[in-house]
Parts: sequence; structure tokens; C-alpha cells
Amino acid sequence: EGLRGAGRVGGMHFSNPPILMPLVEVVKGRETSEETLRVIARVAEKLGKTPVVVKKDMRGFVLNRILMAAGAEGLWAISRGEVTPEELDASLKAMGFPIGFAEAVDIIGVDIVAAVGRNFREAYGDRFLLPVGLLEEMVGKGKLGKKTGKGFYDWSGGAPQIGGKPSETYNVMRVVAAAANEAFWIIEDEVADPETIDKVAKLGMMSPVGLCELADAIGLDVLASLLNEMYGKYGLELYKPCPLLEEYVKRGWIGKNAGRGFHKY
Repeated sequence: EGLRGAGRVGGMHFSNPPILMPLVEVVKGRETSEETLRVIARVAEKLGKTPVVVKKDMRGFVLNRILMAAGAEGLWAISRGEVTPEELDASLKAMGFPIGFAEAVDIIGVDIVAAVGRNFREAYGDRFLLPVGLLEEMVGKGKLGKKTGKGFYDWSGGAPQIGGKPSETYNVMRVVAAAANEAFWIIEDEVADPETIDKVAKLGMMSPVGLCELADAIGLDVLASLLNEMYGKYGLELYKPCPLLEEYVKRGWIGKNAGRGFHKY
């Protein structure tokens, strides 16, 4: 704000780990010119990355908001004893994701994830409240993940052999519901449209399908019902359906079978 030549300023957000992940979110500020966005995108391409333009500079952009919403559900489920880290990760891998959430937290760092959660909560409120007790206990014991040799998994002898089977009792659709709900908030905030969100999910999460595409295939009414069930059970803002999601369901825009959901079919 007040910067001379603000039209020449834009953002680049690399996906972690940047040496491997193709995504770069190109972030438009309030005064960023279209030419500046094109220049930043070309720089990303010269680095061998795939640029995706984000329409507004809000904390977490697109990728990290989706990951933190999905991750919050996973962490809460682990903290309640509803699923083990191994079962959660196996469930996600069975859906086609190359890495599970508990494994990802270990790689990023438990302390870093806790700090990001606090940062997001400052910006968006209790929707990003994490199970502080679980994280503080792990941090207090020095179980920060890969960098200290122990987190959810044991890294002391190198990369752990993460096996396990998907849980027979935990509904992994809860992770999808939390992520899809945040996608509606991202659209409501005018940060990105469904097409952009899907590109980000495929490039930044190595997802075999876009998040909005997946939600439309499952049914937005199904996901909204699941969120309402969880909200009634636990009272966490994480599960409170975004008003835009509720509006879509009310209009009958519930996904692919209805001809319209996040996308039009």
C-alpha cells in the first residue's frame, strides 16, 4: 500500500518441496498489472514450473488453505482416536494421493504446522483451530517429525516404511468435505474459481483429480450433509458449511449428476 509502481509487484508461491513440485501460485495484488502477472508466469515457466494465477492476495492463497482445512480434519480425527496416522495415510493413498497427511506433517515439521495453524486462525478465525493439545504434546516431547527423527512416524533410521490399511470405521470423505468446504470459502472470497482450484490441487497436491471435480462426483449434498453431521457432533467451525455451499445445495446444484455443482456439465 502506497508503494510507487505497485502495478509491478506480484507474488510467487512455490509448492513444497519446490525442487519436486511443479506448482507456482502467481498472486495478484490489489494493483498488480496483467503484464506483471505475465512476466511472473514466464519466470515460473523458465524455472520449469507451471504457473497458476490467484486473483487475490489472501493468507494461504489456494493450496495452503485447502491443505490446512483437510489437515485439520485429519489431526482432529487422530487426536480423538478415531483413526491412527497409518490408517489415515493409507486411506488417502487408496484415493490416489501419493503421500498421506501424517507423513506430510512429519516432513514439513509438527512445529511448523502448528505455527501455520495459529497464523491461519488469526486471519480466518476458529475455522482453522487445530487440536492444540496433540501438537503441543508432540512439540514438547521434541517429536517434530523428520528433522528430529520422530513425529507421527520414526525417521531415526531414514525414511520409514509406512504401511497399514485404510480404516474400516473412519470415513475419509470427511477430509474431502473439509477441503471442499474451504474451496467454497475461497470462491466466496474471490481468490480463485473452481477451474483454478482444480489446477492447484492437481499440481500442488499431485491429486489424480481436481478437488472441485471430486466433490461434484461425490455430490455436494452428500458432503454438506456430512459436514452438518460433524458440526452437530463436535461443534467445530471447521465443519460449519460455507453459506455458498448451502446455497448451491438449496438450488439443486449438487454436482455432476445434477448438471451443475462447482462446475457446469
